[in-house]
Amino acid sequence: MLVQLRQYKHEEVEFDDNRTTGESQTEDTVNPDADDYFGEEMEDLDVETWDTVEYEDDPIQRRSLTIDGVTAVSVPENADDGDPNLPGRTIQIRTGGGIESLEQAEIVEVQDENPK
Repeated sequence: MLVQLRQYKHEEVEFDDNRTTGESQTEDTVNPDADDYFGEEMEDLDVETWDTVEYEDDPIQRRSLTIDGVTAVSVPENADDGDPNLPGRTIQIRTGGGIESLEQAEIVEVQDENPK
């Protein structure tokens, strides 16, 4: 199966000498243009990309994940629901290589690539 998810985390705050405590980061400082920041396009880099989005009037970070070769998806009943200030919950993904737990995640879509 092919599984698409979104995972959330709190915004990582980076302080510099030009900011004061409590001053909000702008979209430009949180997500600078890849060419300006790395000197090359994001498509040319193998990195994990988090985008800043608004959730309940606060900036949080979100990434999209696509996992291929999944044999099962579950939402554990006894899992810690994580941070109540973030969307999502713990999702378990089983592949041929084992089980992976993704905290603060939401299922977007699950497709069976070989339905019988």
